[in-house]
Amino acid sequence: MDHAPQHDGLRHHGDVDAEPGLLDFAVNVQGTGPPRWLRDRIAAVLDDLGRYPSAAHDRAAREAVAARHGRRPDEVLVLAGSAEGFALLPTLRPRLAAVLHPGFTEPEAALRAAGVPVSRVLTDAADGHRLHPAAVPAGADLVVVGNPTNPTGVLHPADDVRALAAPGRVVLVDEAFADAVPGETESLAGEPGPLVFRSLTKTWALAGLRAGYALGSPELLARLARTRPPWPVSTPALEAVIACCEPAAVAQAQEAAATLALLRAEQAAALSAVDGVTVLPGRAPYLLLRLPDGHGERVRAELREAGIAVRRGDTFPGLGPDHLRVAVRPAAAVAELAAALAAALAAPLDRSMATFTQPDGVEVAMLPSGGAR
Repeated sequence: MDHAPQHDGLRHHGDVDAEPGLLDFAVNVQGTGPPRWLRDRIAAVLDDLGRYPSAAHDRAAREAVAARHGRRPDEVLVLAGSAEGFALLPTLRPRLAAVLHPGFTEPEAALRAAGVPVSRVLTDAADGHRLHPAAVPAGADLVVVGNPTNPTGVLHPADDVRALAAPGRVVLVDEAFADAVPGETESLAGEPGPLVFRSLTKTWALAGLRAGYALGSPELLARLARTRPPWPVSTPALEAVIACCEPAAVAQAQEAAATLALLRAEQAAALSAVDGVTVLPGRAPYLLLRLPDGHGERVRAELREAGIAVRRGDTFPGLGPDHLRVAVRPAAAVAELAAALAAALAAPLDRSMATFTQPDGVEVAMLPSGGAR
């Protein structure tokens, strides 16, 4: 467990690494834009932009989400992306928040910015970054866990997540990538009790639209929404939520998840074959890589010079500069990444003075033993 203070890297996200023109392994969005049918659904409401988003449209979106997950409409809060949900967490007024790490950093960043004490619960690579509910401080009245977790890709058993429940405690499960797991196994979206965030950004390539939703008890959602401004979710986003929750769309997402699982296995095999690359096990549409000690910063720079963007790992608490996260991509792109990794790792490392740059901009020299000074 780590009570570390906030640092600037908490708000570093993959879009910063993925500059235009680079082959993008840094951002976990699938494709460059939504499918044609979804574009058409969104475009069909553009003539309504002269009017404010309506309560009826919001109700229709909540009804669609409720039907998709077997919930009631009053157990749904439509969000301007999961990021809005994280920004609302301080309205729950937690006394102590516990955040599972390595994990998505935006919840901790939002909580710390509001002055909420945060305890980091660090998982261990030695046991596959498993969640151990007993490691969470008993006094934490808000617990945040990703499932599957970003960036490790670990899919925690639903029973382990359920075990986080305690009287007076809110358990937030970030299921941003749950629809990219075949069968959505281990999801708690259909169960009362936890607060669950879902995103439409990844599977449907809607990062620029900002659309998602929260699932929870009506009382909890009312507390979460207490400080929201009027009309927080746009008309196109409401329509996208409706469209993506319809049975045909859910079936299409599951077909895509099955394809992604196959591509992930092939990508893991291709990258594991590169000398010096360790692929950590996971189930998400991205892979966490570990490179030999002291090579990470140089390799990442050489990949960028080769036209390839990857997500740096050292801004995730519990990881270091020798970790990289890469999105699942088609075979041709993976072959290009594997070749560039092999070329970069074949270059000798000057162990007498290798350096990497921390997220706060401070350059750190690596000693021959691998330690930092």
